[in-house]
Parts: sequence; structure tokens; C-alpha cells
Amino acid sequence: MRELVRRIDAATPPDRDRAVDALRALAILGVVLGHWLVTALVADGGGLHAASPLQYLPQFTPVSWVFQTLAVFFLVGGYVAARSHAGARARGTTYGQWLGARMARLFRPVAAVLVVWGVVTAAMLVSGVGPDTVHTLVKLVLSPLWFLLVFGALTAVTPLVARLHPLWPLAVVLHVDLIRFGLGGPAWLGWVNVAAGWLVPYCLGTAWARGGVRSRAAAWQLLIGGAAATAGLVLWAGYPASMVGVPGAATSNLNPPTLAAVTFGLAQCGAALLLLGPLRRLLRRPAAWAAVALVNLSAMTVFLWHQTAMMAVTTAGLLTGASLPGLHTVPDGPGWVLARLAWLPVFAVALLLCWRTFRSYEQKRRRGRGLVVRAARPAARTAPPRRRAHGASSG
Repeated sequence: MRELVRRIDAATPPDRDRAVDALRALAILGVVLGHWLVTALVADGGGLHAASPLQYLPQFTPVSWVFQTLAVFFLVGGYVAARSHAGARARGTTYGQWLGARMARLFRPVAAVLVVWGVVTAAMLVSGVGPDTVHTLVKLVLSPLWFLLVFGALTAVTPLVARLHPLWPLAVVLHVDLIRFGLGGPAWLGWVNVAAGWLVPYCLGTAWARGGVRSRAAAWQLLIGGAAATAGLVLWAGYPASMVGVPGAATSNLNPPTLAAVTFGLAQCGAALLLLGPLRRLLRRPAAWAAVALVNLSAMTVFLWHQTAMMAVTTAGLLTGASLPGLHTVPDGPGWVLARLAWLPVFAVALLLCWRTFRSYEQKRRRGRGLVVRAARPAARTAPPRRRAHGASSG
């Protein structure tokens, strides 16, 4: 392990901003832990249906404030894409070549998920699994893919939005919500916010890449202003307090994104920018940096397979013939929360098995070289200068 840590640290270019990779890793892990904590598969009459502890335990709503970290991912995505596109132009790379490379890296792992779950779905239907259970499981796998579609679309228009001020898409979200909720407009209009809402942190990221929002004062303004606006919208404008969807709720802040979700994302972006300094100091330690680098190498694999890992453990538990607390029971009390926390390490082991099986779809291998050797070899001696130590995570 010490040798692995040493090789990763030695291969990292000295000008690499390790804190940016740390923010991406934290965003991905936040989504994973959030889904594992607020998604329950309840065994009912031989089948499974989805439930949420936030439906029964609203006092745990602050959990959604901690683990709904998509705005940070879009912030980092905008920053990395803008810098990557600028670098590609400087090297004479065409837009098509640049976009093709980024889309392949983003969607190659998706193909593996779709193929595997196509086979699993067919097998479940043939073996007599109820259609409601099949629908529940497949929906949990496919629902996170909307995020990749939006992220891919924003990546494709990076040259067009790289200098767009975040206030413009924020104004679109504001007017859409005003028409929907204030003037009784059609509900379908809210889907405009799927693009406009996530364009706000993405444009913040591109502004960051241009040298903007780098001061601590700007970060504090985002944090305090976003938090105050969100509190006002929840307390006086009737927006839900939860930053994730809750079954049975009349309105979801996330599906589609509301103004409250966007202002909350601004607060998260401010907090993320304030963390850059402490993260840079922490990641001078080779062991801490190695952990961040390894997560980034497999960020898409972790994101795409974490729900499968949870469902694999849940369905395997059905073989015991008992309704296991925190796994199959209704999430209606603190006991369920404590039991679910105890299951998290088991979910992590299942995710590790998925990672070992499917990581190659995200990480290109070379004959005779393991992943870490390829990723961590000293760039100055064995790779062109533009090649990075952690290719999958550098953008």
C-alpha cells in the first residue's frame, strides 16, 4: 500500500489542483450515501416497493441537505470542461475530437449497466418476479441516468455557455417557478429547469475556470446568500424543506429542480469554494491524495453501480426468509435508521465487487499493465507531458 501511495503521489503533476478532484469525489460519495440512506426497499407480500425514511421521519430532513451534492458536481464539471476545452483549442484539437473523447469517457460505462440490467430484467420477468417489483428495481437503476444526460448536454454546449453569467439561467428558473406556482401555469413548464437549474452551478464552474469567484468574499456571498434565499423560500414561499424527492409529497425540489434547489446549490458551491484551501493542505499528504485519486478513477463506476449494490444485498437478504431490519422493513422509526447505518458497510462491500467487475469499462487498460501502474507512472519519463496521472478524473 505504501508503494501504491508513493507511485500515485510521484506521478501527479505538480501543477494539478488536487482539491478539485477532492470536491468531485465528495460529490459522488455524497450522492451514493444519500441514496443508501433515504432509499428503502420494503418487502411486502413477496414483492419489493420503494419507500423513504423522510416520508415517515421528517425530522431527518437535514440529511438531504448534506448528501444532495449534485450542484458541487456540476460546479466542478463546468470548471474542468472549460479548462479542458481551452487546452484542446490551444493544442489544435477540433471541437468534435474534444467532445467525442469526453462523451466516450462519460457514457462507455453506461453501456455495461444497460446490458447487464437488460439481461437481469428479462430473467426476472421469465422467472415470475412481479411486474411491480421489476419496475421498482429497474427504476432505481435507471433514474440516476437523467443526471448523465443533463451533464453530457451541458458539456456539449460548453463553448457556448463558457462565458454565460450564472444569473441568466437563475432568472429562467425564477420565472418558471413564478409561472408554475404563482400564476397556476402548466406543470410541464418545470422541466425547463432541468437544463436551466443545473446550468447555474455549471456556469459558476466556467466562471471559476476564467478566474472568477476565486476570492473568499465571493464564496461567502454564495454560501450566505444561497442559504438565506433557500430558508426564505422554504419558510415563506411553501417550498419543501427536503432537497430530494419524498414519496407522496405534492412538490419535489429535485424532480424537476425548483428555485429552492438552485439557491441551495449556490450555497453548496460557496461552501465548496471555501473548502479549497483546507483540502489543498490536507491533500499534500500522499495517503489522502491517493484515496481521492482512486475514487476519481472510478467515479462513474461508483455512481452507476451503487444502487445495484444496495439492491443485490437487499434481494440476497430475502433468501433468509426473514424481514431484516433496515433492509426490508418500513423506514418509520429511529430503529430503522440505526439498522440501515449498520448495513452501509455491507453495501460498500457489494459496491466494491461491482467495481472490480466493471471498472474496465471506465478505465482503459494496456496490455501487461495494471490500472494503477498505468495511471501512476511518472509522466516526465514515460508519457507525453499533456498526459495526466489520473486520466479518468482529470476531466
